[in-house]
Order: sequence, then structure tokens, then C-alpha cells
Amino acid sequence: MRELILKTEIWPVAGSFVISRSALKEITVVTIEIREDGERGRGECRPYSRYNESPENVTEQIETLRHEIQSGLTIEQLQNLLPAGAARNAIDCALWDLKAKQSGKSISELLGLPEPQARLTAYTLSIDTPRNMRKAALKAKGYPLLKIKIGGIEGLESCLAIMEARPDAELIIDANEALKVKDVQIFREKLAKLPVIMIEQPIASEVYNNIPNTPSDLPIFCADESLHTAEDLSKLWDAGYRAINVKLDKCGGLTAGLKLMRAAKSKGFIIMAGCMVGTSLAMAPMMVLESFADYIDLDGPLLLAKDRSGGLKYKGPTILPASRSLWG
Repeated sequence: MRELILKTEIWPVAGSFVISRSALKEITVVTIEIREDGERGRGECRPYSRYNESPENVTEQIETLRHEIQSGLTIEQLQNLLPAGAARNAIDCALWDLKAKQSGKSISELLGLPEPQARLTAYTLSIDTPRNMRKAALKAKGYPLLKIKIGGIEGLESCLAIMEARPDAELIIDANEALKVKDVQIFREKLAKLPVIMIEQPIASEVYNNIPNTPSDLPIFCADESLHTAEDLSKLWDAGYRAINVKLDKCGGLTAGLKLMRAAKSKGFIIMAGCMVGTSLAMAPMMVLESFADYIDLDGPLLLAKDRSGGLKYKGPTILPASRSLWG
């Protein structure tokens, strides 16, 4: 008989984390631990209000499966019992971790994937005044790939200020749905000759018919809020998106993330391995899938005031694979 331990944890953010729809001083995560025969598997998720999630309703979702989990629920069975989202992610990752610990094999071995390699990660700058974002970019001079949060058309000034201060850096601009369709072309024209890799979720996720086409010489569009599972890919491609930000809390776990990345690769999408702000326990499962990703955006622990014990190691802008003791 397994034992399920379910917790809610609060982690302080380093300063504040500001995007177009919210400003955070702390984050709340839900963690689960499944114990069986002297081994344990762990998973962490970040309930996200944008997707109508809260620590309370995610906890309730997990509790509905307590009997099944403690009675031997398999990874395969889980996929049909909960929808894509944070609750399924936490359970899925904990079951994979437990399976790895019990088998004595890494999750990469179990999945037949290459062992994870150290990768360059993007580093996120929160919304602020152009002057302050310029200072933040200079402070982050060790990071060659910056992810810039903006809250509307006024964010263009901040992007240009950052590029002036850091001409050595490449940029991912993340609007979190804050731009209007008419703003998008202004951004693209002003940024066309600058090293901007992509504009992430420029407009509301529900808008598909008015996205301008993406010429090859302009920043491409990356879907975030409008992407959850592999079933979304065709619609996004037809809408003009050519990159996607995969997050395990959106798609519902490592199992679904692998399926999504494989499908996206076959369709020709550029893939970014992303995250919610969270601890190293939430980042570690995505590192198992790093070989599918063109870009890594796993700086969540760097945005916290502290990380959990035994967390991921970062060497400057490089994230190292997780230790087996942390996860997997």
C-alpha cells in the first residue's frame, strides 16, 4: 500500500515578479510525495489563476484520486482520470520519480531518451520602467538570452532601451496577451533588425483570425497561453504561430509533455521548454525533455528568494541536469 503526502508551500519571490496581469511577492505551489516500499517519488505544480486553478481546487483534484494513487495507480491510468493541468502534472511527475527510484534507472532510460545535457537558459526581466529594465539588463550581463516581460504597447520603449544597453544579448519578448492586433505590426517593424528571437503570446489566446503572417525576416510568434496539449497544434499553426512554449503545468505532466513535444517537432514548430515560477522540483522534469527544445526557459528558481534544498545547479546562464536525489 502506498502513502500519499500532499502539501501546500509558499515560496518568496526575489523582489517581485511582474507580468501584464499580475505582480507577485510570493508563489504558492502544491507538492505531492508518494511513498512505497522504502522509496519516494515527488512532484510539484503551480496552480495558475489564468487557467482557473487555485491551490484549493488543485488539492481537491488530487484528493479525488487519493484512493487510486495509494492503491497503485499507474502513469497510463492517470492520463484519463484528470484533465491537462497542474494537478495531473504533480501526480504524473511523482509517479515517474517513484518508478525511477524503484527501478534503479533514470527516467531518461525508462523513456528511451538521451540523458539530459547542460543547457543555456533564458533569464526573465519583470515589467518595470524602461530605465529600471535597462538597469536590470545590465545587472544580468552574464545572461546572453533575456526574456522581457511587457504589459502593452508601452513595453516597446523598454525593449529598445534594453537592446541599447545589451547589444550582445538576444531577446524573447513576452507580452502575456497584453498587445492588441494593431500593436503587433508596430512591434515587428521596430524590432525587425534587432536580435529578437520571438514575440511570445502577443495577443489574447482566444484570438486566432487576425494574427499577421510571419515573414522569415521578422520575429516569429510563440504560443504560450493558447497552447495546452498536442490537440492545439494544428489550430496554432494555421493561426501563424511558429513556436510554442511547453509547460508541464499546462499540458498535465511529463507524459503529456513528451507527447506534445514529439508532435510539435514533427509539425515544424520551434520549441521552448518553459516553466511557471517554481522551485527546482518543478524544473527537473522538464530537463528530461531538453533534447526536444530549441530554447530553454527554466529560470524559475533564480527568480525566488531561495530554492529548496538539493535544488538544481546553475553555472551562470547554464542550467545543469537534476541530481537523482532531487528528481528522476
